[in-house]
Formats: sequence, structure tokens, C-alpha cells
Amino acid sequence: MDTARLADRQAIADLMTGWMFRDLAQWDKLRGLFHADGRIEITWFDGLASDFVDASARMGKSDLRTKHVVAAPTVLFNGNRAVVETNALILGENVKLGLGCTCYSRFYDQVEQRDGVWGIVQRHAIYDLGTFNFPRGVVEIDLATLDRYPREYAALAYLLDKSGFPVENLQATHGSDLEKALKAKAEAWLRG
Repeated sequence: MDTARLADRQAIADLMTGWMFRDLAQWDKLRGLFHADGRIEITWFDGLASDFVDASARMGKSDLRTKHVVAAPTVLFNGNRAVVETNALILGENVKLGLGCTCYSRFYDQVEQRDGVWGIVQRHAIYDLGTFNFPRGVVEIDLATLDRYPREYAALAYLLDKSGFPVENLQATHGSDLEKALKAKAEAWLRG
């Protein structure tokens, strides 16, 4: 058994489950999951991870609340690089709107060990399916807004949009050409 690789797997798993720092508003710890040049592309954000942390702090002061449940990752190594895929459940609620959502997704990450420390270089989300939650009774949904998004993340995108965090870019969904393209790019990086 390769104990060095076991330690690497644990360090990478800690990066994935460390996403809870976002839900706990522990911004410095969240920032520490990424290398300084790390990037993230998810529904409402595309850019440097450091800017994402700042934007998340602003979101944390809004009426929108989120919770992420993250599973154990699968890891494919090549030297000091790895591609990691992790199931994630996103729960969101805007209390003021009386509307919530549940979205099943996967984080698809490129991670790298630099100076002995593993960090995320690139995070994408791939969206599998999502539904609305109505904690205070049924809320009327603006179908024109909802129909702008693929069904796999339409509920999440709608909630984000109505909470002041518009979703502007098309996101990868289960089995989509975009999922295939981002995986091919990450696998090329891994071999690189």
C-alpha cells in the first residue's frame, strides 16, 4: 500500500469537504482551499477563487442561505496533479421569498500539489438535477425566468436570480457536450 498516496488522497478529500467553510462564513479557510491563481466556475460566478470568496461573503449578508453536503471524492492522479470528481448536494433558501431549492451536482476539480501542499487550481460544477422547495407554501414561479435555464439547475438558477445573483453563463449538465469538453480539457491538463 502506497502510504504517501493515501496521505495525498486524504489531503484532497479535506479540500473537497472543506467547502463547508463557505456555509460557515469562514472566509480565510475557504480561501485556503485554492492556490493563489485558482479559478472557479459555478452557476453565479466565473473568475478567481479569491474574488469568489469575497462575493460569497457579500452573498452571506443577503437573504439567500445555502448549505452544501459533499460526498467522498474520486481521484485520478498523475504525479503532483489530480482530477477530482465529488458529488455535492446544494440546498438553498431565500426566507424573504419563501422559496428554496435542492440541487444535485458534482464538483469537477483540477488540484495540484505545490511546495508539498495540495490546492484547487480549477473548480467547475456539473449539474445533475434540481427541484424547488416551498417552506411556507407554494410560491408563484415566473416561468419566463425559469425557462432561461437548463432543467438540471433551473431551480437553483431561478433562486439565485431572484435573490440578486444572476446566472449568466451556460453550465455543464449531466451528459452534456459542455461536461464532455471540460472533462477532456481537465484530462489533457492532468497528462500535461
